[in-house]
Amino acid sequence: MPMWTALSRWILRFRLPIIVVIAALTVLMAYFASKAEMTYTMAQILPFDDPEYVAYKDFQKRFGEDANILVIGFETDSLFELPLFRDWMQTGEELRKIESVKNILSVAGIFTLERNDSLESFEVKPLIKESPKSQAELDSLRNIITGLPFYRELLISPSGEGRYATLMLLTLDQQSIDRKDRKGLIDRITQVADGFAQRHKIDIHYSGLPYIRTINSLKLRDELVMFLWMSMLVTALVLFIFFRSLKAIIFPMLVVLLSVIWCVGTMVLLGYKITILTALIPPLIVIIGIPNCIFLTNNFHREYKGHGNKIKAITRVVQRIGNATFLTNFNTALGFVTFAFVDSALLREFGVLSSINVMQVFLLSITVLPIFYSYIKAPKPKQTKHLDNKRMQKVVEWQISMVSHYRPWIYALTAVILGVSIWGMTKIRTTGNFTDDIPDSDRMIVDLKFFERHFHGVMPFEITIDTRKKNGVMKLSTFRKIDQLQQELRKYPEFARPLSIAEVLKFSKQAFYGGDSNEYRLPSSEEIAFLLPYAQNTNLKASVSSSFLDSSRQVTRISAQMADIGTTEMARITGELRPKVDSLFPPDKFDVKFTGSSIIFLKGTDYLIENLMLSLLAAIVLISGLMYFMFYSFKMLLISVIPNVIPLLFTAGLMGFYGISLKSSTILVFNIAYGITVDSAIHFFSRYGLDLKAHHNRIRPAVMDTMKDTSISILYTSIILLLGFCIFIFSTFGGTIALGFLISVTIFVGLFTNLFLLPSLLLSIDRAFTIKAYKEPLIAVFDEEEDIELDSLTIRKEEDNDN
Repeated sequence: MPMWTALSRWILRFRLPIIVVIAALTVLMAYFASKAEMTYTMAQILPFDDPEYVAYKDFQKRFGEDANILVIGFETDSLFELPLFRDWMQTGEELRKIESVKNILSVAGIFTLERNDSLESFEVKPLIKESPKSQAELDSLRNIITGLPFYRELLISPSGEGRYATLMLLTLDQQSIDRKDRKGLIDRITQVADGFAQRHKIDIHYSGLPYIRTINSLKLRDELVMFLWMSMLVTALVLFIFFRSLKAIIFPMLVVLLSVIWCVGTMVLLGYKITILTALIPPLIVIIGIPNCIFLTNNFHREYKGHGNKIKAITRVVQRIGNATFLTNFNTALGFVTFAFVDSALLREFGVLSSINVMQVFLLSITVLPIFYSYIKAPKPKQTKHLDNKRMQKVVEWQISMVSHYRPWIYALTAVILGVSIWGMTKIRTTGNFTDDIPDSDRMIVDLKFFERHFHGVMPFEITIDTRKKNGVMKLSTFRKIDQLQQELRKYPEFARPLSIAEVLKFSKQAFYGGDSNEYRLPSSEEIAFLLPYAQNTNLKASVSSSFLDSSRQVTRISAQMADIGTTEMARITGELRPKVDSLFPPDKFDVKFTGSSIIFLKGTDYLIENLMLSLLAAIVLISGLMYFMFYSFKMLLISVIPNVIPLLFTAGLMGFYGISLKSSTILVFNIAYGITVDSAIHFFSRYGLDLKAHHNRIRPAVMDTMKDTSISILYTSIILLLGFCIFIFSTFGGTIALGFLISVTIFVGLFTNLFLLPSLLLSIDRAFTIKAYKEPLIAVFDEEEDIELDSLTIRKEEDNDN
């Protein structure tokens, strides 16, 4: 007995136990789904053995975290007026009381070095021990503060006409910003700072990676809920427009709702958290699952209208389109599963979770929907009226006319699309930065631009210098090399003023000479002899220098905040810096590495794009391989693949023309879209095989009948997919907007190629190849004569009663 015939019998015979089991599993999955959590840590993109990642972890072990600084800043002409300055100082004290705030550094709480000749060391002391009592006292402090070059352009930056931009650096406990209650921490900080801003009627700005990641996570959480409801609403609306029946809406929506619960439950069972990628899966499941329901419902109505037997219609639907529906879902899953083999946790989780849930929505569709239809009353004539939709019939007639009489025009239009697409592809650029998915009008970007304008940025960039010798850093020649490298960094406007042990030494020299700002420079060979003992005797745990030296004084760092530049600019800058670094620090004597969160993120973006390209090629090869085994013919393979590759090329060209960068969020389009658009070809060919057999291998009538039978369903599913993906255009993330727009465009172009180009190619192909291609198709062709007896389809209530 054919598999799908056996499955149809099994579904109807055991429909009650199946529903009970599915209901129990759904309750279990709902329990697990309630445990779903957002991720608040930086996504693991690079593999653990990547040299850049290894260097970054080594940096963290030596010097601690570089991505736990939250920055608060503002610009005013009243910074050194007593009421504002005292309140700013008090605000810092209030923030210091927050449990997870480890340290605070601001212009009202800076430290200075004092020379202690009796101990031959420097003492680190706060410049302002208590709030200034008078304006005259504050004016004196202002002269001291502005005379400390160490803090210039780090905490305070003059902006002209007596105005200053200043900032406060909050070092947060790393564990607290990795927990789900981090929103409470950020809220407490902003509440205190906002109070200060309101009292003095100034604009306050926030930035730093903890702040950016928290705000993004909150937006992601809100959008997950919004997209889920929007996808349900859009699909329900489209189902009603197509079928004009509440039953045709309720049961498919119930299927996708079960699928969403299973999806989130599966996420928790696999130990995954909600990331920017996994958050897309529940609405994707709704969008991808509804076409299954459309094909099943449409064919159920068609079958029932043909002979009026509900049970026979249900079994025939499972038999006739079960295999094709399985293959379309399997194809879509293949498009996702290629991500699972990428050496990146972020993509691997997305690939595993999405591919599993694409197949589970198929299982729920092929079982739950037939069972629902078996329990309810048979469709009424008005519920199958959509099959006689005259407008849709006219669309099909126009399609047949175009394919029959205007194939040269179809080929010409396809050639134009290809030419324009290839031209546009030459304009594509690759980039990626921390905030490239955030609109320019968003407060996060406005705040970030403030810090870039006044302090050149807040993104961490680090350079580690390993002298390969104990105490190798503590040589004047090494200090001079470090200072020279800092001067090179200062030539780039993308970098803020760098800090290093060389700056600490300059600060120490200034302190040695009584705070004279003219002495803020590296000591001479004579000065270093009596200055170094003071520096070495200073308690490193209490000194700022401990941030720049490891315990053996063999390795040091240069820390420079930077603007949020993209991967292209970062590659240019590091490429230009590397020869200069090697000339100052010969590779045979020093080991110098660029690292920090910025480098890791941007390197991860490049790695992601490279692996996504490979996964796209793998998806095309895997899906093409499946198509080949369906038809056993390379010519048929080409006919099925060409109409579905052209939409990808068109989308790539569109990206080039509209300046949409190739980045991790946009390259996902091609894997997802290819797996979806090729489904239309599978549905077409599954019916084509049946029609070709019915017409005794006569191609033209088989193609014409196939278009009549499948075009409306392909049109329905393409429209619902197109509208479904359009919901992502309402995102606040630019990458998600681009994802929705580009996939919608790809589906739209795929609709044209599958409705017009695909049948045109079939009609133009040599007859011998087509017949040969269908001698032993993988798609099981169901024939009228192979129908099972109606008696065997009866639900045996009598037996159940006897038991």
